[in-house]
Amino acid sequence: MNSNALTQYLDLYAAHRDAIDARAPEAFNRLRPAAAEALRAAGRLPRKGDEGYARTDIDALFAPDFGINIMRVPAPVDVAASLRCDVPNISTLMGVVAGDEFRPTASLQRNLPAGVRLMSLAEAARKEPALVEPYLGRLSAAGDAATQLNTLLAQDGVLLHVAAGVQCEKPLQLINIFNAGVPSLAPRRVLVVLERGASAGLLVCDHSQRDDVDYLSAEVTEVFLAPGARLDYCHLEESTARTARVSHLYAALDADARLNLNGTTLCGGRTRNAYTVDLNAAGAEVSLAGMVIAGDSQHTDNDTLVRHHAPHCSSRQLFKYIVDDDASGAFRGLVRVDHGAAFTEAHQTNRNLLASDRATMHTEPQLEIYCDEVKCGHGATTGQLDAQALFYMRTRGIPEAEARMMLMQAFMADVIDTVSIASLRDRLRLLVERRLSGDRRGCGECSANCSTPRP
Repeated sequence: MNSNALTQYLDLYAAHRDAIDARAPEAFNRLRPAAAEALRAAGRLPRKGDEGYARTDIDALFAPDFGINIMRVPAPVDVAASLRCDVPNISTLMGVVAGDEFRPTASLQRNLPAGVRLMSLAEAARKEPALVEPYLGRLSAAGDAATQLNTLLAQDGVLLHVAAGVQCEKPLQLINIFNAGVPSLAPRRVLVVLERGASAGLLVCDHSQRDDVDYLSAEVTEVFLAPGARLDYCHLEESTARTARVSHLYAALDADARLNLNGTTLCGGRTRNAYTVDLNAAGAEVSLAGMVIAGDSQHTDNDTLVRHHAPHCSSRQLFKYIVDDDASGAFRGLVRVDHGAAFTEAHQTNRNLLASDRATMHTEPQLEIYCDEVKCGHGATTGQLDAQALFYMRTRGIPEAEARMMLMQAFMADVIDTVSIASLRDRLRLLVERRLSGDRRGCGECSANCSTPRP
């Protein structure tokens, strides 16, 4: 083993195993031996140039000496101040996640409808193990080294469970917050289970309330959708240049289940989001959409794998990037259609704008089809703003900076339209406008209430 990054965490676990296990439920602890074995076999974390990691060095992201809250000391987060990132004109049931520690708000505890649980994953595993143990680790067991490292170190996270037939009318919201005064790693675990015919909307916002400290969010999410279940999942990252994010979402969809996922990265440091979706029974549908606006030296990498295991399933992917300054972006998407998955419909699109001569973008769309009678397609383009459109707008008296912003807003419009919550779509349009105008502050750096338009 030659990776200091991986060695330091294996050594940390070996030295503090008793403390880690004592403060986590058995559902977490039973997964750690296999994760440790997988990590030792891997020898190191993925590096730039490895298969599937053409532009992102995971090993380097984990290399700093981050602190981990092994002893479960309450994180110093001002929950009241964090609620300023509430989305205006949208009524949500909200919880705050400080590092990896779930903290319900009073309104959440009062207003959660019957049959819906949004709570600490560790607490759920202790008090209601039947909600957790059949699912935790099932989808991620064969995951990459970053996933295994999360499994090795995770002590808490979030559970969203919706009982059969329950329609959660109000969207649920999680606000992930970093505010520690020392470099910190949060190995956060999220489990989402929607039983037969259930539906819910989940908005997840990532923020860092300090821009002078290094943070790393290492998150693994497992999503189980039973027959006929529907989940609308939106993720918004507005952190700081010194915050890194390594996440992997695994989803399994049963018959006629539907997953609508939108991931937006507006501000951050180095981000790697991976999505693995399995369509396991007829009628399952997934829509994956992503929007990235990257500036300065920001780096954002989205990696998708959609596996069609059954006939009569559909998948759609739409990812768009605007890359400016010295920023870089990467997209790798793979659609795999197995033998027997006839009548599959799968479409994958990646479109990118380079807003400076120094910006770079790497794109790698892929199809693997082992079945006849399918409709599949993919495409990718990378270029600059339409010079003719820009010239036309300037001839009509629109200043160049404003014209460029309008064209970039129009470029992102169809990604924003994939968001199912109307008020959230409006909020995203406002955030995109603010970001494209040069305002690169995240919500965690803003002292104003977002419900009040900023000057």
